[in-house]
Amino acid sequence: MTPTRYQIPAAEHEFEQDIKHSRFIATVVHAPSLVEAKQAIATIAARYPDATHNCWAFQIGLGPQAEIGSSDDGEPAGTAGRPMLQVLQGSGIGDIAAVVTRYFGGIKLGSGGLVRAYSGTLQKALNDLPTKEQVIRRTGMVTINYNQYELLRRLLNTFDPVIESEDFASDITLMLALPQDRWQECAAAIRELTYAESELIALDD
Repeated sequence: MTPTRYQIPAAEHEFEQDIKHSRFIATVVHAPSLVEAKQAIATIAARYPDATHNCWAFQIGLGPQAEIGSSDDGEPAGTAGRPMLQVLQGSGIGDIAAVVTRYFGGIKLGSGGLVRAYSGTLQKALNDLPTKEQVIRRTGMVTINYNQYELLRRLLNTFDPVIESEDFASDITLMLALPQDRWQECAAAIRELTYAESELIALDD
């Protein structure tokens, strides 16, 4: 199951180091979809057209249901993309794409050395990566009478809502998005506030 809250990159971040005369550059970006991950990887690789390799990995979402991918980009199989992906999967950071660019310095690192170089460079980039919380939200609606409107708004404000619209007719209907992990608690609070006259209705089931 995908977590309802997890960390995502707050900004693009880069880390560079030299290992036995080879230059390794890790670039990490926010990638909330497969399309955006592929676009970001292509954009980063285009910055280094003369690089020996632009190896990459991505993780869209977090946990067992995350969409993942990786590439060794010409390095020996399993020495770059897969180790990078394992670093991402162990980071607790979702919606993320990473490219590690290599400029070969003339000294071969061997399979073990390549694994350590690619995974280690990415890990050092993640160590200083600015992050922010991604909150998975659920969309719903609630209809309430005018006498209870101000009380409802004060109640909702304790649940970190995103109010998408308010329709003032004979009653007031609010369209809103709430953190998924607080949905049931909020629904119960609305029932209590309105003496079960109003219900929080999910629109994205």
